[in-house]
Amino acid sequence: MTNKERVYAALSHEQPDRTPYQIGFTQKALAAMVDRYGSSDFLGLIDNCIHGVAARPGPKERWLDENTWQDEFGVQWDRSIDRDIGNVCNRVLAERNLNALELPDPHAPGRFEGFTEQVAAGEGRFVQFGIGFSLFERAWTLRGMENLLMDMIEAPDFVHELLDAICEYNVALVREAVKYNIDAVHFGDDWGAQRGLLMGPERWATFLKPRLARQYGAAKEAGKFVTIHSCGKVQEVFPQLIEIGLDCFNPFQPEVMDVYEMKRVYGDRLSFWGGVSTQRLLPYGTPDDVRAEARRLMAEIGRGGGYIIAPAHSIPGDAKPENIMALIETVNDQ
Repeated sequence: MTNKERVYAALSHEQPDRTPYQIGFTQKALAAMVDRYGSSDFLGLIDNCIHGVAARPGPKERWLDENTWQDEFGVQWDRSIDRDIGNVCNRVLAERNLNALELPDPHAPGRFEGFTEQVAAGEGRFVQFGIGFSLFERAWTLRGMENLLMDMIEAPDFVHELLDAICEYNVALVREAVKYNIDAVHFGDDWGAQRGLLMGPERWATFLKPRLARQYGAAKEAGKFVTIHSCGKVQEVFPQLIEIGLDCFNPFQPEVMDVYEMKRVYGDRLSFWGGVSTQRLLPYGTPDDVRAEARRLMAEIGRGGGYIIAPAHSIPGDAKPENIMALIETVNDQ
């Protein structure tokens, strides 16, 4: 089987010839691996099954100085400590109105320039179009986390208006992307903390679920798989996510959910991507611990398809290089 075929089988709940995998790094983890092994040659050992593609960013996206990155929505990120994402350091929507909101144009000339070539570069792999910070995350980056959560209580009409605007943009972008030969649309949108949903299940269902259904529907109508990323303890909404068309959930954090139980309960209707602990196993385990857990994940959760083994997030900088190498060797040795 090709890597594309392995992912298709997994997401169709069929047994592939081997469990597909995906391994990614933060900048600190990659630097630690290069320091430990003397070069980046180890990357040649990684045969990832998923190939990510994206639209070209809007004109606002650029570095403002050596530590401040501005995204296409005008949100500014301080990357002086975290070079991968950073911390929001401005407030685009200072008031409860959309007067300052300038969404990028999903139909702008050049928005999908070079997209055909991006897709072609993933030949033999599962090609996935991604939208990061796609709904709740996009709203709070514009408004501020505390402000948005207060708005949900004090000004729900404003929150509905904001989320509708973001959703319309996302749906338009998806409808452009599915004109190309992609396999899936991936939405990044963290809703959870270690103890549960940040906004609670009732407000998740009120504010997010209807817009998520529209976004997922734009992909499903075109015959594409839908995959999502949401950190945290969010498994209480798995039934609703299945209802609105989700095919695969990432990052599948073992620190906040029993991944084996999730497979038993939902594995006939939902696929999972992740499962390798980045908070405990990779930083604090041994190579033998990593090998044993990776083998168990592939044997039990990978049985019958429905699983892409991966670290539960891009590998963090405190992961031991020897543990990372043990994971790479184990997923290759199937």
